[in-house]
Amino acid sequence: MGAGREVVISLDGVMDNNVMRLKKLNYYADALAFGEFTKLAYYSDICVESITCRLEKKEGGAIRVYIMTLGVLAPYHGLGIGTRLLNHVLDLCSKQNIPEIYLHVQANNEDAINFYKKFGFEITETIKNYYTNIDLPDCFVLTKLTALSQAKK
Repeated sequence: MGAGREVVISLDGVMDNNVMRLKKLNYYADALAFGEFTKLAYYSDICVESITCRLEKKEGGAIRVYIMTLGVLAPYHGLGIGTRLLNHVLDLCSKQNIPEIYLHVQANNEDAINFYKKFGFEITETIKNYYTNIDLPDCFVLTKLTALSQAKK
C-alpha cells in the first residue's frame, strides 16, 4: 500500500464460484440468498472485505435492511473500502425505497460506532448480554432512517 500507487477497489456480487471467499471473511453460509445486499470488495484483485445484509419484514409489512456483517481485513482498514460497501447498500435502500437500515455493534467498539455515525446512524437501543462467549457482551443497535421514512413523519 505504498504511496504513489494507484489502487483499484472493486465490488463483486457473491456467486457460487466465490462464496468461499465470503465465508473466509465472515460466517454467513447462506449469503447467496441475499442478492445485491451482499458484496465482496477487492483491493488490487485481493478479496479484503465484505458486507452481508438481509431484508426483513417489520410488523405492518414495511421492509428494512439488517447489516449482518461488514468486515475488513486489518491491513486494509482506512482505505475507504468499508465506505464504498456501505454506500452501495445505502444506495440500494434509496433506489428500492427501503426506509430503515440497522445493525448491532459491540458497545465498546468505538471505531465502528463512529464509522456508522458518519453515515447518519444513531444509537437507538442498548442490549445487555447480546453476544455470547466474548468479554463485554453488550451491544448497541444503530439505526439509520432514510429520507423517505423521515418524509413520512
